[in-house]
Amino acid sequence: MAESPGEWNGVYDAFSDPEEKRVLFAALDSFRQYRRTAHLNVTHRRRQNFYALPTTQWQMLAEPPFNFLSNLELVDEAIDANANIASAILATGLQSFGLGSQPENPALDWRGAATSSDLNKARSTIRQFYRDWSADGADERRACYGPVIQDITQEFATCQEKDSVRILVPGAGLGRLVFELCSRGYTVEGNEISYHQLIASNWALNHTTHAEQFDLYPFALEFSNVVRRDDQLQAVKVPDVHPGSELEKASEGKQVHAFERMSMTAADFITIYGDENHRSMFDAVVTVFFIDTAPNFIRYIEVVRNCLRSTGVWINLGPLLWHFGDRGLTNKNGETEKPRSGIEEPGSIELTEEEVLVLVASSGFTIEQRKIRDEGSGYIHNRTSMLQSTYKTSHWIARKI
Repeated sequence: MAESPGEWNGVYDAFSDPEEKRVLFAALDSFRQYRRTAHLNVTHRRRQNFYALPTTQWQMLAEPPFNFLSNLELVDEAIDANANIASAILATGLQSFGLGSQPENPALDWRGAATSSDLNKARSTIRQFYRDWSADGADERRACYGPVIQDITQEFATCQEKDSVRILVPGAGLGRLVFELCSRGYTVEGNEISYHQLIASNWALNHTTHAEQFDLYPFALEFSNVVRRDDQLQAVKVPDVHPGSELEKASEGKQVHAFERMSMTAADFITIYGDENHRSMFDAVVTVFFIDTAPNFIRYIEVVRNCLRSTGVWINLGPLLWHFGDRGLTNKNGETEKPRSGIEEPGSIELTEEEVLVLVASSGFTIEQRKIRDEGSGYIHNRTSMLQSTYKTSHWIARKI
């Protein structure tokens, strides 16, 4: 990975499997459609509803101090600013997969593939840059990344050659934790299954040109629980740092360049890291806001144990918002699904925090530290909103026996 930081590798050809191809095309198309659908669903429909009010009422609300129509114009400008990020991400994705913006080959025409679910994922991915790549998101990063970075620092404090320490970060998302650990001298591999996250992280890590390159309006599309319009229309700059420049600085005086110590894999965590090729490969596995993405947490334990070296550490921090609690066993036609591998294996279980730790301890690990962090951690948290939601996070360190 000497040419650029964080370029990611797949373990399969996305075009060879029809379902993988569909998912990829849908992710690309969702970024393409961000601008149009945001204008349509956020401001256009509100204008329609506004003019449906009695004439005397909408006329009053169009004037100061309300200025509702003027405020919608400002939201439109914010949407366009966010859409500039979406367009840049799309361009990176098309380049990465060798696709054209207007493909002539129908088999490679990715346009029109996005579903409403894909559009929502694109919208949430754009907002996530507030958490991972803006100065304003530093408090959230400090709460969730800070403790595990400290754990890693303490664990390998006596290691003279930090580049010899190999760390795996499953569920790497937009790549900030991978970047932070690599900047501190370690060899870090991120893993992510979501094409939305993969394409966006690739853009952030490898294709931004300087710090504070783009304006992001993380809360512009939200009209509920707003105290002031200025709160809704607050802007942040992304990225807060330029990853390439920072990794160049981190490489000064080092034998191994940071670009060679940082990588991303595009694959199902269970499928790729549970095999023989990845046995005993890593000194540490760091899971942040990740373990609750497991339909079957026992499979995650098995995979972590497989890829950790003897006496290696598993550091975890996050809530238990189990993602697959309502998973069904039938397809849209009411037929029983055929068993699939990885995260799509049938079945799911939701565990308490105590049960999670009992399972880990009974599966070849010793629990060395465990704490429920009461200070709370937000997730894309709008500090000015009337609705405040924070997590108490489970923070623990387990060592492979």
